[in-house]
Amino acid sequence: MENSSAERKQQLALDIADGNDPSDAAKNPDGRTKLQGLFKQLSLLDRYLYVWIFIVMAVSIIFGYYVKGVKKAFQVAEITSVSLPIAIGLWVMMYPVLCKVQYEMLGGVLRQAGSLKTISLSVVLNWIVGPALMTGLAWATLPDLPDFRTGVILVGIARCIAMVLIWNDLAKGDADYCAILVAINSILQIILFTPVALLYLKVVSRGKGFHVSSWTVAKSVLLFLGVPLVAGVLTRLILMNAFGRKWYESKFLRFIGPWALIGLLYTIFVVFSIQAHQIVDNIGHVVRVAVPLLLYFGILFFGSLGICRWLKVPYPLMVTQCFTAASNNFELAIAVAVGSFGIDSTQALAATIGPLIEVPVLLLFVYIVGFFQRKGPSV
Repeated sequence: MENSSAERKQQLALDIADGNDPSDAAKNPDGRTKLQGLFKQLSLLDRYLYVWIFIVMAVSIIFGYYVKGVKKAFQVAEITSVSLPIAIGLWVMMYPVLCKVQYEMLGGVLRQAGSLKTISLSVVLNWIVGPALMTGLAWATLPDLPDFRTGVILVGIARCIAMVLIWNDLAKGDADYCAILVAINSILQIILFTPVALLYLKVVSRGKGFHVSSWTVAKSVLLFLGVPLVAGVLTRLILMNAFGRKWYESKFLRFIGPWALIGLLYTIFVVFSIQAHQIVDNIGHVVRVAVPLLLYFGILFFGSLGICRWLKVPYPLMVTQCFTAASNNFELAIAVAVGSFGIDSTQALAATIGPLIEVPVLLLFVYIVGFFQRKGPSV
């Protein structure tokens, strides 16, 4: 009997993680691979994710712009200056991914040879290169728009602890290493966000009006990572003990898997519906703000990719490293911008443009790195 679509998809990911080249065994007499066949094995949601994302982005902006009361309805309740519907979307998006992490194996992963090098590289890319690069690009492209520049810099300082789990999962990165890097970034975010933000916004940029406490950052990390993380750990512990690993991985994970992408689409819809008027009414500035963001994502992602290839990092770890470096914590950036400058401020609008650019660009990167799967573990 043939394996199910999910099983074939899982086996493909395992082959890639082991360094096997799925295209070697999938070539036809013409020398062309059967990647189209593998594409057809994906679920409808996975197969056309880029289509769904662009549709949801367009529909949400139209919906938020023309339907009265949308912004007020979505902001009826807030958590740390972030809309409750957005928080719910982030939890739904992250929970299935965090249920997949093999927490019982993390100790062994940390003890593996080369783990310190991988973690050190991630810290340097995230907390030294990333913020400095974004600040430089913001000044180079937005010298006459100081408020928008401030919002862009905030995006660069807020390191990702949420959506990177989705990109890493879609690109078949190492889920265990991703969980470790996310945990490290979460701790460093609580410690470093405020001083790094003060350095680049007040000292380097000589800005005014920026006020944020470490507790504000800590609350964001605890709510948007801590809640789904605890839920994921408890779910894995309880269900695996009650029903066994085989049932958990073949039944439960398969059931909740699609909810990660559903949560992603829902979050995109809420974010862009809330900011629809700001986006449409300031479309010229939105286009200009997109420039440093596009440059940032491209330089940091492909720069990380080049470093990993030079170091001969295996594909799953390379993917995790690249997406961890290039992703940003837009919910924290928005929350800090709103708390410091107001919900309708241009700083908050610039922070909101972050996911408008990040989501389609990083999704494109998911497809790009997919080509490297055929080149084995030393890509």
